[in-house]
Amino acid sequence: MAHLIKCEGLVKRYGKKAALWDFSVEIPAGRITGLLGPNGSGKTTLIKSLSGILTLDAGRIEIDGKGIGVESKKIVSYLPERPYFSSALKVKDTLKFFEDFYGDFQRGTAEEMLKTLQIDKNSKIGSLSKGTREKVQLVLVMSRKAKVYLLDEPMGGVDPAARDFILKTILTNYNEDASVLISTHLISDVEKVLDDVLFIKQGKMVLHKTVDEIRMDEKKSVDTLFREVFAC
Repeated sequence: MAHLIKCEGLVKRYGKKAALWDFSVEIPAGRITGLLGPNGSGKTTLIKSLSGILTLDAGRIEIDGKGIGVESKKIVSYLPERPYFSSALKVKDTLKFFEDFYGDFQRGTAEEMLKTLQIDKNSKIGSLSKGTREKVQLVLVMSRKAKVYLLDEPMGGVDPAARDFILKTILTNYNEDASVLISTHLISDVEKVLDDVLFIKQGKMVLHKTVDEIRMDEKKSVDTLFREVFAC
């Protein structure tokens, strides 16, 4: 199985604190991986490093055989933890922005999802609830035909009813040549769509297994195992 994401010995410090420490992992194509850990464990730092937003202190990342740079960024679709569009923009303006900026953006797919979610394209971003703004951003990110999708807390601000739609959107809008990395603390919600899980604690890898291995070897759910591994 070809590895789409390869991390070797990643180190990222903020002052004296190491957010990532000698972190290595290989993630193949065609898998949905849950990046799980308590707050401050290094999840967002890892995702930002993969997206090329952060510069590492040490180590190397390859995405589809490319080092982090212009070429890797073309094939990565990144959903940040917080919405970043100006509140003055209309939803249709964000569609135009993505259409102009990304050659792999499928506007028809995005418009269909917005329609399903009953989000008016003429609405101003500032008039939308936090959860609806997050839905708009997820629609944009998942409407790209990328190789890697990096989703940082994609369901953090949405109601439980919308979570199923979001998971379905993630499942149906990536192809077998792509890889999805989801950082979340809503493990019981997302567990049903995960192929693999990656536990991270204080910037270090704690566990990397398939969901099937966890169920067979540990005889428990990912959520239960997570609570045991990260018990206070």
